[in-house]
Amino acid sequence: MPRIHDDDVQAVRERVRVDEVIGEQVALRPAGIGSLKGLCPFHDERTPSFSVRPALGRWHCFGCGERGDVIDFVQRLDGLGFADAVERLAARAGMQLRYVDDGGRPGQRPDPGRAGQRQRLTEAHRVAAEYFAEQLEGPGDGPETARTFLAERGFSREDCARFGVGFAPAGGEALLRHLRGRGFTEDEIVTGGLAGRGQRGLYDRFRGRLVWPIRDVSGATIAFGARRLFDDDRIEAKYVNSPETPLYKKSQALYGLDLAKRDIARRRQVVVVEGYTDVMACHVAGVSTAVATCGTAFGEDHVRIVRRMLGDADGTAEVVFTFDGDEAGQKAALRAFELEEKFSAQTYVAVEPSGQDPCDLRLSSGDAAVAALVAGRVPLFEFAIRSTLDRFDLDNEAGRLAALDAAAPIVANIRDRGLRHRYAVNLDRWLGFLDERFVLDRVRRHSGGRGSGAPEPARPATPAPERDPVTLLERGVLACVLQAPAVLADDFDALDPDAFTAPGHRAVAEAVIAAGGPAEAPVGPAWVATVLDYCTGPVLALAQELSMVELPVGTEEELDRWGRSALAALAGQAATRAVAQARRTLQRLDPQAHAEEYREASAELFRLEAQRREWQQRARGG
Repeated sequence: MPRIHDDDVQAVRERVRVDEVIGEQVALRPAGIGSLKGLCPFHDERTPSFSVRPALGRWHCFGCGERGDVIDFVQRLDGLGFADAVERLAARAGMQLRYVDDGGRPGQRPDPGRAGQRQRLTEAHRVAAEYFAEQLEGPGDGPETARTFLAERGFSREDCARFGVGFAPAGGEALLRHLRGRGFTEDEIVTGGLAGRGQRGLYDRFRGRLVWPIRDVSGATIAFGARRLFDDDRIEAKYVNSPETPLYKKSQALYGLDLAKRDIARRRQVVVVEGYTDVMACHVAGVSTAVATCGTAFGEDHVRIVRRMLGDADGTAEVVFTFDGDEAGQKAALRAFELEEKFSAQTYVAVEPSGQDPCDLRLSSGDAAVAALVAGRVPLFEFAIRSTLDRFDLDNEAGRLAALDAAAPIVANIRDRGLRHRYAVNLDRWLGFLDERFVLDRVRRHSGGRGSGAPEPARPATPAPERDPVTLLERGVLACVLQAPAVLADDFDALDPDAFTAPGHRAVAEAVIAAGGPAEAPVGPAWVATVLDYCTGPVLALAQELSMVELPVGTEEELDRWGRSALAALAGQAATRAVAQARRTLQRLDPQAHAEEYREASAELFRLEAQRREWQQRARGG
């Protein structure tokens, strides 16, 4: 079967920046020379352990062990096969791929119908999104009603084009015919959730409705949300979304994230609203960090997405929930509060006093009012406590006691001890007891002894990992030759692989030499990839790790000085061992009986001593 030409695969690795692809999924921040860090997208973590080295085209998670290049990342994230991942990245870079058969002769690209399922479904959604957008601009009562609906909510045609808003014709088979005409099979159309299968055959899932494309973080359409426009719509629900498909899991999708991601990372803020028009209103009003869930409550998967986008490890980022001021909105806020401890960011709630959502608020009071709504946010703790108190009659003692017992667990669950104490004191004031000790005691009972007045439980000390200095030095030299080969290009070849005492380090050094050594290293990702080709099993894993570890320097000048000094120190240690061995050899020889051999051993010892002094001097910067 034809495969992609090896040179084209390597060209994809070199032309598509790994940091740009990963940066669409993870907020990356500088972490030392040539390195970026963020929260791993493949396992749940609070402290960033996911490292990216753009110059090497590689990434590595020191938490879960996942690693690779840009192709591996796309494969792992989207569940794609190798060829599908390469083709997606090539399309991103505007590259035309060549295909060859098993004998290396030019071949034809595999039949599009046999391409990976995910790629085919993504393409079908792209075609559908374009079709719906075209229909919105077309003639007829349906598109006119849809355009009126949007205009009445303050959205211009430019706004609608930005969000890809469209209209699904009411006929029942319009999209189906269009997709068939573009070469998509019935199974692909149904599997993608674009059509349903009934007793009379296939039918369009979205009919006579305003349609929003739901996009993944890279901007690819993966599903649709549709709003009812007409009273004779056979589906009573105001909003319907695509069903779950190989592309779309509603618990893992946030509407508007593709447009909001850059400002989320820059402003370190996410604003969570409730609907498609609310997201549009916020962005048009300048609140460009707004996103919404897609027909489901905000859940743990959404938390993980938000944390990756924020890259927050120090608690300074913000997650702001906006909810309607009615009872349903309060319940939604309390559900969000249950997830609060899973965030590293500070959590807030913004509720408009009259109960207007951001779209209605913008219509009634303008863009500035939407921005003011978010700016007037209150801590989620406070909103949750006050919402709980509102359920009780606080005009009598029994009501206040019941309210205290209902609110105390909320206060007790606040992680930060200072905040716990502050909200316990506020709770006393809000209830009017004027007895802080009494309220603090109630909170303490619900915290398992962790309450505001109790000391924090002692945490067992975790000893810092210790490593042999020689091992650390060997790792440093190998990391440098993999990450910055030019620094060691002049001297690495002078090192014998036996200079590395750990067997794994020696094997990596042999792979570096087999790859041509740093003096022959190509620029960019090809160098590490070439070295890795000479590694297998545990040695491959070690080489991959060393290519990503953080170097203890901050500038190029420091890197050059440190790398050369580390190599000289390692060579000096090897020379010291060689000198000791040469002395032992000399001591075993009889100068009279083995005169010639003795003279040769003496000369070798002299040479090694001179070599050792030279390396030691260079290690000291001489």
